[in-house]
Amino acid sequence: MISSFFGKTKPINYIVLSVFLVLFYVLSSFFALDTGLISKEIPFKLLILFSLLLMVFAMGQMVRMEKVTDSNSYGMLFFVLLLGVFPHTYEQENIIFANFFILLAIWRLLSIKSIKNVKHKIFDASLLICIASLFYEWALAFLLIVFVVINVYDRKNFKNWLIPFMGVGTIFILVFAILRVSGSMDFLWDHYRFSLETISLSSLGNIGAKTLIYALLTLLTVFVVFLKMRKTGGGKLVQLRVVFLAFVLGLVIGWFAEEDSSVVLFTIFPAAVFMANYIESIRRTKLKEAILALCILVTIVLFGFHLNW
Repeated sequence: MISSFFGKTKPINYIVLSVFLVLFYVLSSFFALDTGLISKEIPFKLLILFSLLLMVFAMGQMVRMEKVTDSNSYGMLFFVLLLGVFPHTYEQENIIFANFFILLAIWRLLSIKSIKNVKHKIFDASLLICIASLFYEWALAFLLIVFVVINVYDRKNFKNWLIPFMGVGTIFILVFAILRVSGSMDFLWDHYRFSLETISLSSLGNIGAKTLIYALLTLLTVFVVFLKMRKTGGGKLVQLRVVFLAFVLGLVIGWFAEEDSSVVLFTIFPAAVFMANYIESIRRTKLKEAILALCILVTIVLFGFHLNW
């Protein structure tokens, strides 16, 4: 029943997943509002919720158009479930905004497979990543994916290698001009510090331990998906490698660049894609139903523990 329902991409799927996400967000965030500042906090909280919903819808369109998964809602389902597993990510507004632009950048890079308007797509992706870095400086690390995609699809054209620098330069010039006029030139020096704070295993705590288990399970899923892809073939292998690189970068940023594990949000989209591909590869309906039911149950239990902390 669950697999058949989310095995489609009908409007009802979007509505149900939106309701799930709204419930997760409302229960986690709105109950923690300061009653004295409630009138000021609610509009901003609604903006964050709207951004999260946009990410879910954008992911649904992306996997459908770029064929990273089959035509179903499994990717969106796992995206929402992982947001329920890590509700502490709702507290990091800047990372949420940064992740939204990173998601759009990855979408543009995945669309390069058509070999149409390659330069425009490279420029757009670089621009979006730079915009994301205005919210969270380590988002610039995702420029590495741009160069990897250039190397995979059109490395012989030397101009392609220069386009990412044009995207960075464009944003820098615009931001510099705005800061110059507003007299806020210290922003660039204060924001782009790229501090390194390696997390030790002894300081992981409950959230960190959960993140570690999540990373290991996702890596196992990635291994299984790539193993099955090599046996069965298919045209998704190159794109999944790009998605996997995004996951690895998210893990590296979370481990070395930020003490707060809220940056796990950068890995949720790639993880959801691989989990969706794994579910698609299961032929036995009962097993697929059991795994999906277990994932939903675990999410609800972990979210319940979060509310009680």
